Amino acid sequence: MLLLTPFRIIAKDESHSQAEERFYCFGALEEGILTVRFTYRSSVIRIIGAGYWRKGKAIYERENQVHK
Repeated sequence: MLLLTPFRIIAKDESHSQAEERFYCFGALEEGILTVRFTYRSSVIRIIGAGYWRKGKAIYERENQVHK
């Protein structure tokens, strides 16, 4: 699971819901850099969306200083 991978990045989603805290998780899988949007509800992680987005890849590479 992406949320448990090494070198993952967790960031707060400041631009969306004001009713609940939302977060992003960026991490590397064999297929590429995956971005997962999620929230916590009653101690359970609820996934809102996931995908291989360019912006998430750029953030992951910048924060982990990945150079190609």
